[in-house]
Amino acid sequence: MVGDRQQDAGRSADSDETALIAGVRARDMKAFEELYRRYHPRLSRFLTNLIQRQHLVEEALNDTMMVVWNRLDTFAGASKLSTWIFAIAYRTAMKAARRQDVPVESSSEDRRESDDPAPDEGIGRGQVQRELARAMGELSADHRSVVDLTYFHDMGYREIAEIMDCPVDTVKTRMFHARRHLKRKLSGELADWI
Repeated sequence: MVGDRQQDAGRSADSDETALIAGVRARDMKAFEELYRRYHPRLSRFLTNLIQRQHLVEEALNDTMMVVWNRLDTFAGASKLSTWIFAIAYRTAMKAARRQDVPVESSSEDRRESDDPAPDEGIGRGQVQRELARAMGELSADHRSVVDLTYFHDMGYREIAEIMDCPVDTVKTRMFHARRHLKRKLSGELADWI
């Protein structure tokens, strides 16, 4: 019974996304706005972790969505729409960073972080997030991308390989090295999460 409801929900989401794709292809601005609203938070998070410069994040996100608007006809449906969009975002971010002549591996002082936890966070949770952000900030852009797509976007290695345009074994190797680095940098129970 529960499995049937989950399948129905999955089919409904797929048909909804198919309708959005059709709308954007027909140049329906409302369909594009809905697609933008759905992907904005996920892309913002991914791009922030990847390039860590807010002005570049906004530029890369807007450039990504312009490509989606102008080139959706090239999406053949061989992969999920999210894979296609994240691949565009990844390439766009890397180009934006090179164009600005800004190293992708920026220092921790470039990130907008506060030592104070947000009001809805407990002291421990805020500290955990800061430690994890600091450790991830020391990773290369490719390693951060693999970790971010795996843990925060629930993507598998094949999908990540498609996004990053590299072999699956390269993704696995990057994940291995990223986890090893994070375990060294994170202490106690935090290291057990990785």
